Order: sequence, then C-alpha cells, then structure tokens
Amino acid sequence: MTQTVEGPGHRASADGDNSRRMLRSLRHREFRLLTVGQLASHTGTWMQKVAQAWLVLDLSHGDGTALGVITALQFLPLLLFGPWGGVLADRCSLRRILLITQSVLCLVSLLPGILALTHAVSLPAVYALALAMGLTLVAEKPALQSFIAQTVPTADLPNAVALDTAVFNLARITGPALTGPVIGVFGVAPAFFLNSFSYLVVVAALLRMKPRQQDPDTAPVPTRRPKGQVRELLRYVRGRADLGAPLVLVGVVAGFGMNFQITTALMASDVFHTSPVAFGLGSTAFAAGAVTGSVVAARRGPCGPGYLVSTALGFGVLEVVTSTTPSHAAFLVMLVPTGAVLILFMTAAKSALQLGTHDAIRGRVMSLYTLASLGTTPLTAPLIGWISTVAHPRAGLAVGGLASAAAAMTVGLRGQRHTRPWAALLLRPTRSALRAIGKT
Repeated sequence: MTQTVEGPGHRASADGDNSRRMLRSLRHREFRLLTVGQLASHTGTWMQKVAQAWLVLDLSHGDGTALGVITALQFLPLLLFGPWGGVLADRCSLRRILLITQSVLCLVSLLPGILALTHAVSLPAVYALALAMGLTLVAEKPALQSFIAQTVPTADLPNAVALDTAVFNLARITGPALTGPVIGVFGVAPAFFLNSFSYLVVVAALLRMKPRQQDPDTAPVPTRRPKGQVRELLRYVRGRADLGAPLVLVGVVAGFGMNFQITTALMASDVFHTSPVAFGLGSTAFAAGAVTGSVVAARRGPCGPGYLVSTALGFGVLEVVTSTTPSHAAFLVMLVPTGAVLILFMTAAKSALQLGTHDAIRGRVMSLYTLASLGTTPLTAPLIGWISTVAHPRAGLAVGGLASAAAAMTVGLRGQRHTRPWAALLLRPTRSALRAIGKT
C-alpha cells in the first residue's frame, strides 16, 4: 500500500489555495475599488469616533450619559426612518445614492474639525452634527450593503461580505491607533479633517466603477409610488424564520452588547485612567480580534442557525468576563476574543440575510439589518451610558453581555422545537469555529 507524504511544497500549495479562496472576491475589479474606498472611509470614521468620544468627555467633564446621547442622536434617524432608506435603495441607482451621501458625509465631518480648530465647538453643536450624520446614514447604509451584491457574482457574495467586514475591522485597528497620538500632539481637529478627506476617496472609487448587471429575472423593478412597500417588507420577513431569527439576534446583540464606543472609553478614562495616547487601545484590541474573526469568516461558507446562536452566546459570555478584568492589560487581552466571536456572529447574520433575499427587496431587507445593528442604539446607548455612570463602567459591559447571552439562549430554545436539541445546536458550531480559528 502506497503512503502519501505531504512535504513542505504540498503544504505551501495548500496554504496558497486557502489564501486564494479566502480572497477570491478581490478578483473582481469593482469589489477591489469598493474595498479600497471602504478601507479609507472606515479608517477615517474610526479616527473620528475616537476623537468625538474624547471631545464629548472633555466638553461634558467625563459624563458617560453624554456619550450615550451623542451615540443615540447619530443613530436615531435609523430607528425612525431606516426602512424608508431601504425603499430608496430599491427604487434608485445605488451608486448615485452613495455618491450623494459620501459628499454630504464629507461636509458633515469637516464642520466639527473647523469648530474644534477655532475653539468654537460646544456640546450642542456636536449633538447637531451627529444628528445630521445620522440622517445621511439612513440612505447610505442600506445602499452600501445592497451595492456589495452588484460588485461580485452571487457565488462569491458570502466571501465579499466577510472581506468587507474584515476591512471595516482592519480600520478599527488603524483608526484608533493613529488617533491617540494625533490627539496627544495636535488635538482632535485633524482626526475630523482626515475623516472628511476619506469620503473623497470613496467618491473617486465609485466614479471609476461599473457595477455588475443583475439578472433581469431578479433585478429590482423601479416603482413610482413608495406606498405600501414597508408593509410589504414586514410581511416578507414575518413569513421567513430564516430572516427573522438573525434580525432579532442582531438587534439585541447590537443594541445592548455593542456599545463599546461608550464602555471602552469609560473603562479607559474612569477605571484605568489611561493617557490620551492609550485612549484608543481598547478599540484597537477589540478590532484585532474582529479582524481575526473576519479572516475565519472569509474562509467559511454559509452558516446555519446553530452557528448564529452559538456565536451570539459566546460573545455574551466573553463580554461578561471582560467586564471583570482587574487591569488595563487584562482588559485589552479579553477584548480580542470578544471581538473575534462578535464578528463571526455578525458576518454569519449578514450573509444569511443577503443570500436569503430576492434582489427586488434586498435594499429593504438590508435596511432592517441596518435598523437592527445600528437603529437600536438610540434606545439602548443612553441606558448603557447611564448604567456605566451611575453604577460602574463594568456594569455597562456586564449588562450588554447578559442581554446578548439571554437572547441567544431564547432563540436557541425556540429552535429546539424544529431542529435538534439545544445543547447540540450550541456546541457543534462552536467546535467547528474553534477549529477554524486554530487553522488561521
């Protein structure tokens, strides 16, 4: 009997195949251009987020509730008008929507930098600009999520979603890492200016793109009247358990568990008393884990409901453990696996929605994803900020983790009636995720 021996060359070839498979969406020119633009945009956005948190804490004299309010104002329009942004995405040219919204966001990001530079900035002004940005995101978010499907074939869509998430989280590392030294040396204004410039990079990329033509049988048909389209969306999702479960889980996990712009800032400033240079390290550590999770997600195919439940539960447990860390170093270490498992969950949820949705209603379904992932923030961010201020910053983290774990268990137990016992539902995909991480 002949035994096959795998030498270094064979392993190198296998590694190369894995890398090509993981990056296969980048073969498509339009997706490459979108990726370059999004890397610049997300890096600038994270620079502004850190600078904005520092600025709000300075203007409010360390009030965690003010951080919650600024976050709520930025995402309140998504809560109120999110589905109508999806209607717009289904009726209009996605690229035209993105060109307009990126230009508006460029201006909105420029203004706080000018105010900070001229020492004319105030808390109400920051609130107003956050609200203006939120109004623009109503149209931008569902259009951007839907636009990904026009840059790659359907077979590569899960991989494109995972790589887009990886870019977002890579920016989570570079953005805060750059912002700490910038604030320490030059103040907050340059962070806003750099974010404003990053939107111009996106505009340049969009102008060079020729989006993929959709299948005529599944492409959206422009409608003259938006009346009834939101009700149609709700009926569509209500009849689809494979869409409803991810949306519910995303809503709870994002609303309660993903307020890291509040909790990490308060942990850094009020618990561990870090310097401006170290202020962004929490976001950087979390993003390092998120990038790892994105890489694992890019190597996986579509995931089932059990995987969604197990990763949401794992994130909740890890967040609770993170809230108990005794030192800043331990806190940063725990943020890495917390970020990794969260992104495994969010990427799987987004892929499930993209693959399970007809093109004609994709914009509206992705507007519900945006509503669940960002629009719940106005309801929960002030609460988490208040808990973190009145009780303790650790309490804000713990509440978010407990809520996420409870939601995962509830969905898992409901799924028990239709699938296998809940213990298997949770443990089997967890083992497969751990094996995937170990191979990375």
